[in-house]
Amino acid sequence: MGFLSFFKVKDSSSSDPAGLVRKNDPSPGRAPRDNSSTISNGSARFTPLQYRRTASDRSLDDDMIDPSTFEFINNNAGSDAARDIKCDILANWLSAKQEEKVWSTGQPGEAVFVKKSKGNYSVAPREVIKDGTSLYSCVSQLNARIQSGLRLQVVPDFEALPFCQRGQSAAFVSGRGILVVWQDDPKLLLERAEFIINALMKMMCGAEYGYSGDDEIEKVLGKKPVIDIDQYDDVFDTGDDREEKPRKLKLWQACYTGMSLLLLTVAIGSGWRQVAIQHIQNPNWLRFLFIICLPPQVWLSLFFFQALVGNVAQCIGRTSHMKENSKYYSGKAPKRIHRDTFGKAFPHVTVQMPVYKEGLHSVIEPTVRSVKQAISTYELQGGTASIFINDDGMQLLSEEEAQLRQEFYDEHGIGWVARPAHDPKGENGPAFHRHGKFKKASNMNYALGISCRVEEMMEKYDRGPGWSQTDENTAYKNTIESAMKEREGQAWADGNIRVGDYILLIDSDTRVPSDCLLEAVSEMEQAPEVAILQYSSGVMNVTNNFFEKGITFFTHMIYTMIRFAVAGGDVAPFVGHNAVLRWSAVQHVGFACDEDKCEKFWSERTVSEDFDMSLRLQAQGYIIRLASYKDDGYKEGVSLTVYDELARWEKYAYGCNELIFNPLSKWITRGPFTKLFATFWWSNMPLSSKITIMSYIGTYYALGSAWILTMLNYFLIGFFNGWLDHYYINSFRVYFAIILVFTIFGNIALAVLRYRTNEATLQHSLLENAKWIPMLTIFLGGISLHVSHALLCHFFGIEMEWGATTKEFVHVGFFKALKKVLRRFMWSFLWCVLVIAIMVTMAFTLPSEWRITELIAVWPMASVVVNHFLLPIVLNPQLMTFTW
Repeated sequence: MGFLSFFKVKDSSSSDPAGLVRKNDPSPGRAPRDNSSTISNGSARFTPLQYRRTASDRSLDDDMIDPSTFEFINNNAGSDAARDIKCDILANWLSAKQEEKVWSTGQPGEAVFVKKSKGNYSVAPREVIKDGTSLYSCVSQLNARIQSGLRLQVVPDFEALPFCQRGQSAAFVSGRGILVVWQDDPKLLLERAEFIINALMKMMCGAEYGYSGDDEIEKVLGKKPVIDIDQYDDVFDTGDDREEKPRKLKLWQACYTGMSLLLLTVAIGSGWRQVAIQHIQNPNWLRFLFIICLPPQVWLSLFFFQALVGNVAQCIGRTSHMKENSKYYSGKAPKRIHRDTFGKAFPHVTVQMPVYKEGLHSVIEPTVRSVKQAISTYELQGGTASIFINDDGMQLLSEEEAQLRQEFYDEHGIGWVARPAHDPKGENGPAFHRHGKFKKASNMNYALGISCRVEEMMEKYDRGPGWSQTDENTAYKNTIESAMKEREGQAWADGNIRVGDYILLIDSDTRVPSDCLLEAVSEMEQAPEVAILQYSSGVMNVTNNFFEKGITFFTHMIYTMIRFAVAGGDVAPFVGHNAVLRWSAVQHVGFACDEDKCEKFWSERTVSEDFDMSLRLQAQGYIIRLASYKDDGYKEGVSLTVYDELARWEKYAYGCNELIFNPLSKWITRGPFTKLFATFWWSNMPLSSKITIMSYIGTYYALGSAWILTMLNYFLIGFFNGWLDHYYINSFRVYFAIILVFTIFGNIALAVLRYRTNEATLQHSLLENAKWIPMLTIFLGGISLHVSHALLCHFFGIEMEWGATTKEFVHVGFFKALKKVLRRFMWSFLWCVLVIAIMVTMAFTLPSEWRITELIAVWPMASVVVNHFLLPIVLNPQLMTFTW
């Protein structure tokens, strides 16, 4: 952390012709951080939209401090003395640069500060410690990481610095006539100051007094400027109607779905034509029992025909709608709201991040720094935001690790809640049950429940005319302590856990664009019917192994297909992260849990809590919208190992089955279909979207049934080839059709689409797609057993649970990895060996009339066995790197 105090201002009371400096506005759009008589009027409050409750004043985090963990000082290497020396040297060097640029006049209160540890700074010149300005003590409390911008606050004196708008890079101290600039990384402090001075000159004196743009700044600084805020002229004027006109619904995807149904009908009809011909030639009414196969045949085949029509559309269909706005899709950034014309304080954004046992410095900290940069930008633009971490692993860690997390959250000004460990029998204290097969939903419910309880308790305070911000802070601290006592010490919480108007939901391994919150808020403010704004995401790679890169390619492909479909009029999906949620809408669809009688927002009875939330919102008239105008600015982590990716597919399959079907044991009392499925089917969602969703769900059943149907085909074709009714299509024909439509035509269509949308050249896309065909063939061909296992577990009521996905790659030796593979895939290996033994026996040891040697029988079965055998070996970097 570096601070620079300089730049004497001759007339601190002068006017602000450019609108750059706001007098007596230490915190634009929000209340000051403390009730010091010099900076607080005690009147401005943050009032988030709430359902069934009135929001009380937002608490302020005057004690939340931001750490400085920067690369030039390694906290794990060297002694404290060595660290102090490094900081002293850096402070003196920056002070010399300050004098070299004539940024100081030698007056009291001008100095450079470099953070050594929490509340401990190196300072140059050292006289500032005792020069009577109290600057040193104030800087020791001002530890926020800041990004620069074009709006500078004015505070009355140094004592107000710890309570100013920390999301800005600088502050005018009017009582001293000094500009104070701060930066988390001291190496960027001079660049920050250079940019701010240039911006001031341009705004107050005209562009001719400042650098003309980023190119000129790059020439002066020798590198790109540290600021990264998009400049937009498309903002609302005072008289503009901010609520946008209803967007049109595109019908391209509906047409494609209709074409798919047409092809499916023709294909099914041709099969029944064969049945009719055979019945005329050889009457047998038993053939009409094939009608029993019709529903599953239609369901499992629908995605195939949708893929075929989609491939054609991507090659020759319309693509310009991918850069346009429609009811469910935003291809262009919204018209931005502006703090000078908005008429009220910008909405508060809460960044909610559920975490588990991920590494603090390797996973959580980089994500927090990315989010804080976005928060900094939003605060510079006039808004306010906070981070709310739902830590499900803190109470499971050692005392030392838990303390490190708490100190990290405190340093970064993060609000957090940690619930107890799963202990339903109360063996280690009061009984506590972590509900759900996938604990993310119950983790978020628990944290949001405490937040809502705090809001309810805050409402009891009588805020009279003399109510100050210090009173608000004190009330909040007392309230959160009371809320913890109600939980009998089970819950841990600290910081600002109150929820604002909007929630940006992210995972622990996420990167967000530095300038993203204002656009999200602008779109949500303009479209009150939008409950969730889902952003299309890129991928953040943490290793260089081939498996992660392959899953990266697959993820990019999926998002490309989603963008194409939603831009054409399909309903946008909600994938559970990198999305902005309207808090009032989430509360609107909340429900009382039967098990613990608490209000819940996320379903804990299904592993697909995101789909459940999306469906409940749409049933209430809200819509989900996909935004792609940030390109790949939002980045998510992908599976690092084949174990995690298989678990993900099993979880999805299990979730799809529990969304549609009840367990078999409940079919007699409740029927085969769930209430959620009935809600989905009778909702006001477009019919074409319902068909698309059903076809997507059908892919899991197609994958899960592949090994069973292929084994059945092996014996049917091997023993009865030529005797089967013509309605039956052998697996070799199905295999050939899949290779043609998905592997060949699908990759060509994807390359053409990316070429037509200027994402990549045609040659590069074709080569990139072809490179990953072997890996995806092995993976998708080898997951049938695992997907069917998840489906059957739900049908038979067998519980399955999934933990958090691994966020860090662990280097494991060859033999240890081999042992893990044998243990994890023992049953699939046994199945492969058994089937191979049967195939060898049927091909070579039996009498010739009983042997199965036909290619159309052997090839599909051999392909399934080989892919299942190779999957945990060939796609396992821990094995294939042969490290010992």
